Amino acid sequence: MAFYNDGYVLFYASNLISEGSDLLMLIPSLAGLVGGTVLPLLGAVPDGAIMLFSGLGDIDDAQESLSVGVGALAGSTIMLLTIPWFLSVYSGRVSIISKNGGKTLNYHGKPKLTPKLTDGTGVQATTTIKHGATIMILTIVPFLLIQIPASVIGRSDEAELAAKERWFAFVAFFICITGFVLYLYVQVKISHTGEDTDKRTAIMKRLILSGEISISAALSDTVSIEARRMDNENKQKNQNYYSSMEEYFEQENPSNFRIPSAVKDLLHEILRELFSKYDLDHSNDLDRVETSTLLMDLNEHVSNDELEKTFKRYDSDNDGVINYDEFVSALYGIMMSRYHRKNINNLENSLVDSEGRPINNDEVVDEQSEEEDMPDDFAHLSPDEQKKAILRRSIFLLGVGTTMVLVFSDPMVDVMKEVAVRTNIPSFYVSFILAPLASNASEVIASIYYASKKTRKTITVSLSALEGAASMNNTFCLAILMGLIYFRGLAWEYTAETIAIVVVQIIVGSMVLRSDIITTFQASIILLLFPLSIMFIAIMKALGFD
Repeated sequence: MAFYNDGYVLFYASNLISEGSDLLMLIPSLAGLVGGTVLPLLGAVPDGAIMLFSGLGDIDDAQESLSVGVGALAGSTIMLLTIPWFLSVYSGRVSIISKNGGKTLNYHGKPKLTPKLTDGTGVQATTTIKHGATIMILTIVPFLLIQIPASVIGRSDEAELAAKERWFAFVAFFICITGFVLYLYVQVKISHTGEDTDKRTAIMKRLILSGEISISAALSDTVSIEARRMDNENKQKNQNYYSSMEEYFEQENPSNFRIPSAVKDLLHEILRELFSKYDLDHSNDLDRVETSTLLMDLNEHVSNDELEKTFKRYDSDNDGVINYDEFVSALYGIMMSRYHRKNINNLENSLVDSEGRPINNDEVVDEQSEEEDMPDDFAHLSPDEQKKAILRRSIFLLGVGTTMVLVFSDPMVDVMKEVAVRTNIPSFYVSFILAPLASNASEVIASIYYASKKTRKTITVSLSALEGAASMNNTFCLAILMGLIYFRGLAWEYTAETIAIVVVQIIVGSMVLRSDIITTFQASIILLLFPLSIMFIAIMKALGFD
């Protein structure tokens, strides 16, 4: 019962950290920092905390307890690269078809997965996934720095072995810290160059479709930047900004709308799937009822008058329907018009009479009161209010989740040791199986969710996240273990575990790097590595390799 309680708390805390990190990714000014440092660091906190507490406490018990930390490290790394890897490939698989004398993936087909498969199924090994595999393989070096000397030293009693390994552990600790910093640097660089746009878009789309935020809030910064650009253009032409904006978005001819390419691509990514869902007859048109329902699904609450004006502007042939491209332009026009009206209201609220009193004082007070009494579900707030609520909620979730992990990781280590004693199973195997269930469940669920969308972008988000988690285990989490060994004078007695961790990562990384297609059959082989790893470690230990 204690395991279920503590395990559920860690599982819940991991979900809080994951949700809080995802929400921060929606704020463009923070996305680079969050995606590059906060997200990978906090994702590794549950595993890192278990490893830290496994090596603390009484020095006489620390060596045995450290097996729990090593089991958590091995179980987390091997589990993430086998079970969720297979499930992600299986969920995201499409048909492999022959084309121009070669083989390609049927990402543009309808359906993408055909009943009769002649060339099998698989997913794309994109450039990002290959980069992730390369980094993952490079970060296994610290394992070798401690394991090779430990193997050369041979069998000794624990105290003697710890003394001989101590400085090798320090070198490995230093390399882990260096690798961790370099990994974060690479991630920040990727975020600043926009290479992680697919990840941010996938997170944004999931939160919009789940009803947590509106599309206006998700794109509020982009809309305001575009509005300021138009403002500057109009000022250069000596035109009144608010007047020209109103004329621009209430004109009869929507073909003059200039949607920035980046915004248009993002709108297409978010809207295409939903539009098809409501376009039941595949006519590429929606009527008024369907359009209103779709806007509600996007958490955009449009009045009947606004809907009628939208159809008047965009239903060019007056047949009562608008097509997909017209809907995209209409939604962009609605968002820009609302931004314009908000600026008008702000301008009016800032006006004062001859005695310096606000002209619309009651409205100002009411607006401030509404902001203080903001509801928990912020999907119905204005875009700016949603952004503030997103930031507050994300900080709260991250703080609570991290605190829960730090508080309950120590009891979790004790529980797994007790389970090992009662079942007469070595603590390593207990933590190998149980620790990942508590600390990595949210990553598994998210990777499968993204992969199931069956696009190159979403499979990239899915598999690169799993590779990133393995790289964090090889740097951040392993640094904690190496620090414990060096500073507490513990012995590294984990030859079998090290070989299993390193071999699994090399096999998975090599499969990714050798081809542009990861087949479902290859993923099935990777799945088998999980039970095979446990068998391998058990056999090696039985033969005296520890």
